[in-house]
Amino acid sequence: MKKWLLVIDVEKCENCNNCFLACKDEHVDNDWPGVAAPQPGEGPAWIAIRSKERGRYPVIDVAYLPTPCMHCDEAPCIEAARDGAVVKRPDGIVLIDPVKAKGQEQLVRACPYGAIGWTEAFGLPQKCTLCAHLLDSGWTKTRCVQACPTGALSLRHLDQAEVKSLIANDRLETYEPGRKTAPRVHYKNLHRFTRAFIGGSVAIRTEGEPEECAAGARVTLSNEAGAVIGECTTDAFGDFKFDDLEENSGRYTLRIAYAERSPIIVEVDLKESVNTGVLFI
Repeated sequence: MKKWLLVIDVEKCENCNNCFLACKDEHVDNDWPGVAAPQPGEGPAWIAIRSKERGRYPVIDVAYLPTPCMHCDEAPCIEAARDGAVVKRPDGIVLIDPVKAKGQEQLVRACPYGAIGWTEAFGLPQKCTLCAHLLDSGWTKTRCVQACPTGALSLRHLDQAEVKSLIANDRLETYEPGRKTAPRVHYKNLHRFTRAFIGGSVAIRTEGEPEECAAGARVTLSNEAGAVIGECTTDAFGDFKFDDLEENSGRYTLRIAYAERSPIIVEVDLKESVNTGVLFI
């Protein structure tokens, strides 16, 4: 059967917090029997947006990672629950029963993603429900998806073959896959948050003349074994960038060639995202 899948494009998230606000609008002071007790106006959010800054001025970027409940197929919260307080529906949605789960604070600690919060007023663990009450009434979008202005969030209703095809075609990943929880939230461009880049600028230096940007310089990136793993051409400002590299992955070599000038070689030890600064040729 078809199941729900939430897809989040990290590159499109601008940290506007519309998803957070729409979630609050739908759930604060609203009781959805069988799905969720009211969400408190203050306290744990059911969708959090994490941020990460990469690089060093002026080659720098910031990525935002919306993190709701992952609605895992192998959900640790289900194992930690007593009396069937957490269930996974046939459509893939994981729900905390707002009656059975009272007092079960261990569910907060069971979630490896920190997606379950404790509502002191009710003595109840709570989290994103994927707006199950709306989907059950015929909606095709959650409130967070509906409110996202950039299309960073999208909801899909797919069978397993369609899911596999989507993951392959859009190069989707799950967050922290080592946890082995089989999440139903998948990310596009996750490397913007989890991996590193090597970037910089190339400029021309000629004795007696002003320095200028080296637009069109050819930059080649090789790994420690000497294998070429990327090539690019500098833009009008002489800038280049190689992304989606693993942090703490060792030494890399940049070879920069421009017109008839002798190529230059630059060694980079990649621990986290690196701005090489201006490289003169």
